[in-house]
Parts: sequence; C-alpha cells; structure tokens
Amino acid sequence: MSRQGTTFWRRNALSLACFAIFVILLIAQSLTGWRVEVADAIQHGESGFSYWHYLTTGHFAEATLENWESEFLQMGAFVLLTVFLLQRGSGESKQEHDDPRDEDPRRHRDDPDAPWPVRRGGAWLTLYENSLLLGFVILFLASLVGHALAGAHEYTSEQHQHGQLGVSPWQFVRMSEFWFQSFQNWQSEFFAVGTIVVLSVFLRQRGSAESKPVHSPHRKTGDD
Repeated sequence: MSRQGTTFWRRNALSLACFAIFVILLIAQSLTGWRVEVADAIQHGESGFSYWHYLTTGHFAEATLENWESEFLQMGAFVLLTVFLLQRGSGESKQEHDDPRDEDPRRHRDDPDAPWPVRRGGAWLTLYENSLLLGFVILFLASLVGHALAGAHEYTSEQHQHGQLGVSPWQFVRMSEFWFQSFQNWQSEFFAVGTIVVLSVFLRQRGSAESKPVHSPHRKTGDD
C-alpha cells in the first residue's frame, strides 16, 4: 500500500470504522428481521419470501428509520443543549469560562485557513455557524417522515391480514403506536447521553476524545 493510501486510512480511521460497523450491524439486523418475518408468515399460513423482498417491506424500513430518528434527535438536541448548558467537571461540556468554541468567528474573517463561509461572512456565516445543528435537524425530520411512511405501510399490512382497513401516514402519526415506537427510543437516547455526561466527571479513558485527561481533577471541565 502506498504512503498516500496509508495516510488516508489513518486520517479517516474513526469514521471508516464506525460506518463499517454500521453496515455489518445493518446487514445482521436485516437478516434476522427477514427470518422473523418469514417465520411469522408461515405461522399464519402464508408462503415465505426472499431476503431481497424483505428489504422493500415496511417491517425493515420502520425498524431502521425509527432508530435513526432517535439517534439524530439525540445528537441534535445535545448539540443545542451544550450551547447553553454546562456540567461542571464533565468531559462532554464546555469550559465554564473563555471556551474557544464561544469565540466570534467574525474575528477570523481574514484568516486564509478559515472555512470559506467564515471569510465570506453575512448570511453564509450565520448559516455555517449553525450548520451542525441544522444538519441533525434535517436528518431527524427526514427519518421521522420515513418512519411515518414505513410505519403506516407496515401497520396497514398487518391490518389487511386481519381483514381490516389500513391507515395513511398522517393517520398513523396520530396513533399511539407511532408515538410509543418513538418515545421508547427517545428516552433511551437521552438516558445514555446523560449517563456519559455524568460518568465523564469521575471516570476516565486514557486516549479517548470523550474523556478528560486521566490526571485532571474531577472539578475541571473538559480540557480546562
């Protein structure tokens, strides 16, 4: 492997590893979900179906998108909350005073290495300085809509199996089933975030960006 190739893999190892694990687990989810649905179909006197057909069903799409929805909500909410709220001693919180992330980017408009929206200023900078939150909001809303569409399709399929009428996505969103699916994921995400915020006050992981330096006192926040 060339030196350039080695540099690329090393510089992007964290994201590549995360996305590789994501793909592996998504395939595992789809395979196990397919077997569950085939077993359920046979139990109801219906014939089985192929794996590729399962990937087009509401069962797979709903299960996938309702989890993506909760993840993007968690990340977007955490980005927003950490703008205004502090947790003294946590590696996940800003410093209490003079945190560099609060610095006005307009002071760096003449910096040749600054991203182009910073150098451009105006509306482009306003959009860019909120772009991380906006990105998660867009991903959350897209997943929410996808959850509603896939959930309505899956719920309608189940209703038809029992000789009953189906529902539209808008009708499904107004049902307790949709919100039960959402809330059971949302609450777990915020519980997990709150846990790492508190645990990072007292516990350490040497070498991790999610931890304070091992020698830092509990009272110190982040790299403060």
